Amino acid sequence: MRKQTITYSSPVDALVAVAKRLSNYESRQQMESEEFYQCYCQGQLGDDAVFIEWANDYRHYLALRQELDERLNHAA
Repeated sequence: MRKQTITYSSPVDALVAVAKRLSNYESRQQMESEEFYQCYCQGQLGDDAVFIEWANDYRHYLALRQELDERLNHAA
């Protein structure tokens, strides 16, 4: 698997892009990302490349949400 680095102009742009990818995973697998991640972390799913990418995207999504929440709290 080839590693790809994408640069976004803002955390909001990054969040939108990651959310779109999560939506694609959810549609293909018929499972919400939060439910998937819980099952994945409990070892209930395999280590297929798609699951690893989905888990990484979900972690990235959570980190971006936290970053934006912190920025909004500091701005308020």
